[in-house]
Amino acid sequence: MKSISRAVSLAAIAAIGFSLFSGVPAKAAEGEVAPIDLQWSFEGVFGTYDRDALRRGYKVYKEVCAVCHSMEFVHFRNLGEPGGPEFSEGQVKALASEITVEDGPDAAGDMFERPGEGKDPFPSPYPNPEAAAASLGAVPPDLSLLAKSRAGGVDYLYSVLVGYEEAPEDFELTTGYYNKYFSGHMIAMPPPLSDGQVDYEDGTPNTVEQMSRDVTHFMMWAAEPKLEQRHRMGFQVLIYLVLLSGILYFAMRKVWADQH
Repeated sequence: MKSISRAVSLAAIAAIGFSLFSGVPAKAAEGEVAPIDLQWSFEGVFGTYDRDALRRGYKVYKEVCAVCHSMEFVHFRNLGEPGGPEFSEGQVKALASEITVEDGPDAAGDMFERPGEGKDPFPSPYPNPEAAAASLGAVPPDLSLLAKSRAGGVDYLYSVLVGYEEAPEDFELTTGYYNKYFSGHMIAMPPPLSDGQVDYEDGTPNTVEQMSRDVTHFMMWAAEPKLEQRHRMGFQVLIYLVLLSGILYFAMRKVWADQH
């Protein structure tokens, strides 16, 4: 009986461990359309980010999304860190230097402008939320954590990006645009992507579907930049628990062997 209970406990520990690293598909609310179920390289216990997809996704973010959306929790230096797009040090410096940052005060007490550096966060397209609302009619959400904060996660974000359609005849579109996967089907944001909008240097087809997948991949990394490290650590813990359980089991057999 003791052996059975230990086996059950080990099975429970393993189940809990694997549940920490595997995603659970979200169910659509009543009246809503379930997001497209895609396969992503970062899913599962052994999931990793696709470096090429991350680099393409950054390009889509920079050239399209950054016009309206901020990503305030991501710094340029993060683009060169292990587990991310892994741009070279020179590339990171070049990307950061494309922006101008207000800094200071200097020795005279004055603010000054300088080229961006790796320590700087991605710039916001608007100086404050009020300016964004005045320009767009609403404050666009920050994209840093969006992949983890939306029900349905990356599948939902991808689906919304490709979900723009003509409204059905029986649907009353009172504002914005019709989107098959967006809650309520009416979205204020116009379709952000079109075929050929962003040039890919690696020759990857720049279709709406591909660009949507790449920028969603990038947003997932932004929301969970240590995912690969967490996966490795979790797998090592599971291996440790299995080995420890085996050692304890054989130790117990040896200790109790003389009692029978």
